[in-house]
Amino acid sequence: MNNLKNKKVLLIICGGIAAYKSLEIIRLLKKNNVTIKTILTKNGSEFVTPLSITSLSQSKVYQDLFSLENESEMDHISLSRWADAILIAPATANTISKIANGNSDDLASTVILASNKKIFLAPAMNVRMWEHQSTKENIIKLQNFGYTLIGPVVGDMACGEFGEGKMSEPKEIINSLENYFGDLKKNNKLKAIVTAGPTNEYIDPVRFISNKSSGKQGYEIAKSLSKKGFDTTLISGPTHLEIDEDINLIRVETAEEMFQATLTNLPADVAVFSAAVSDYKVKEKSEIKIKKQDNLNLNLEKNVDILNYVSNHNSLRPGLVIGFAAETNNLESYAIKKLNEKNCDWIIANDVSKSNIGFNSDFNEVSIFYKNNKSDKISYKPKSEISDEIVEKIIDHLN
Repeated sequence: MNNLKNKKVLLIICGGIAAYKSLEIIRLLKKNNVTIKTILTKNGSEFVTPLSITSLSQSKVYQDLFSLENESEMDHISLSRWADAILIAPATANTISKIANGNSDDLASTVILASNKKIFLAPAMNVRMWEHQSTKENIIKLQNFGYTLIGPVVGDMACGEFGEGKMSEPKEIINSLENYFGDLKKNNKLKAIVTAGPTNEYIDPVRFISNKSSGKQGYEIAKSLSKKGFDTTLISGPTHLEIDEDINLIRVETAEEMFQATLTNLPADVAVFSAAVSDYKVKEKSEIKIKKQDNLNLNLEKNVDILNYVSNHNSLRPGLVIGFAAETNNLESYAIKKLNEKNCDWIIANDVSKSNIGFNSDFNEVSIFYKNNKSDKISYKPKSEISDEIVEKIIDHLN
């Protein structure tokens, strides 16, 4: 099955010797019935010509941020909205640095910054440039933004050196695009619910009790599910995080609001309960601000246990129910206990006592405990990559 048929790909060609391979990428895309538009950077035009690109793609080549031909059309906006996916091949160290740091001084970098579409990078550079710490940091940034890396590979380079930094072959790049669109097609009928962030339980109009949570891991899981084609709903407690437009975001504040939003969006194929829901709420919330006093006694009552309710519901239970356990000690025993008590299928546990993977960190390491008494561990890496691995396991389970 041709998953690329009738797709629209914006190809950005940057200035590196590997730019000549972009012509083969265009040929293969056209062979797969892909509509192509191309941006050629100033340095890219030193290696391939607009004429050769136009001849193969049968479409105009875009080069200038400010074009006299299209004064009424803002190319950096229209191009970013037009594409189903953006492919940067070759992606040079200079371009990677620009987009990682939000610089937009030409048409290519401006389009990328203005885009909300899937972006693929096919890096190509000298091995020392690829191994440089600044390049590594920029790559991590872009992966956290949701960009997908294709390569580079190890091989002989035009400069005469050998090592990692060579651009992947055009066929491999095309395969990555086809796999991406194939996943979208395969999963586009599956529905996912993710809860994330804390909940606030009010004492009076200005004070509340809460659990500590940044919501970052849950947001990344929602992004990863959406990228893989799931119809994704994110039910979020109070956070300052942003989310992609194609994700249905429902903002709530209290545990009861999160519970009702969850019920409203069931049934689903998978539910990931990563929110740090407050276990207790104030039994009688004061309608006016409580004045300062030497002692304040609060009468608390249990909140609804959302994970437990959904896991044990006969008709509303999703096919896969995943809970989270944030622990400070005895991680494995507490996670397994929660798995059994809640009757969920998986528990994903992490040690929040470690500062490098704590609540506000962009990194994590998790252990996954399954109902069949097996377990996996995902080692220390950005939360975006953790999420991608979790979602791959979800897809394997559902299929």
